[in-house]
Amino acid sequence: MVLENFLRKYVKVIVLFAVLAGASSGIFGKAIDAPSMAIGFWRLSLGLPFFAVPVLMNRREELKKLSKKEVLGAFMAGAFLFAHFFSWFNAVKMTNIASAVVLAALHPLVVLLITVFVLKKHVGGRAVMGIILALLGGTLVAGFDRSQLSAGSFNGDILAFLAAVFMGIYFAIGDEVRKTVAGPVYVFLCFLGCWICFSIGMVATGTQALGYSMHDYLLIIGLTFVCQIGAHAVFNLCFGYVDSLYVSAWESGESVFAIILSFIFLRQIPTSWELLGAAIVVIGLLYYNYHTGIRQRAEKAEFERCL
Repeated sequence: MVLENFLRKYVKVIVLFAVLAGASSGIFGKAIDAPSMAIGFWRLSLGLPFFAVPVLMNRREELKKLSKKEVLGAFMAGAFLFAHFFSWFNAVKMTNIASAVVLAALHPLVVLLITVFVLKKHVGGRAVMGIILALLGGTLVAGFDRSQLSAGSFNGDILAFLAAVFMGIYFAIGDEVRKTVAGPVYVFLCFLGCWICFSIGMVATGTQALGYSMHDYLLIIGLTFVCQIGAHAVFNLCFGYVDSLYVSAWESGESVFAIILSFIFLRQIPTSWELLGAAIVVIGLLYYNYHTGIRQRAEKAEFERCL
């Protein structure tokens, strides 16, 4: 109950901090030498117990009452999260972080299409304009990565784009499942589904789980706490208080934080185009947030008037 009240009151601020945490994913992925399958496996193996233990100890009755559709939905979200992680960690090893983050941040388009054409929900025109403006800013950053493209990063950019598609579907499914499933229970099932996929992937590809450097294991621990728990778990908990399009739109702002973090930790100096694109991303997201807030206040006022 305390967690629910806290999320309800500060959800928009929490989403912003989760975006900041998620932006460091590329830094970790670039610095870890272990293969992508091993990174994902250990990331889920370390993060899953933080939700499995409390849920299995205190929420077993909730688990038993879940329908097959709810469980399947959570596991499907986990499968798409696996696809996102696998594409993402291969992408950051093949292209520069700024471009990978910007391309992977195109997932709001996927969520927007699902929201409008599949879920048949209305999205205000000005809110859509804010999202498009943010995405245009991101495209501006990626579009001037000519030297990286000519150096063979095209495959990495394609993987980053696929990571965006998988992320969008993962967010959209999570938003629907969270309408009837409590946050901690959903996170547990989603992460469990993702862990199963990575476990199968480890066996299918013959990837070793042990034998990597202590440096890699320490970075994977950091990745787990900062990105798996601090970003993805928090995003999933926030569903139900804000919709997937809101989370997805703000998560696309990772490109701004990624450029800053890349400069601090990797000494990758952003170009003037990247800085301009980052500024446009920020303006677009602020515009989106402003008009989303207006619409929410209007809907709340209309609901109270009807009461």
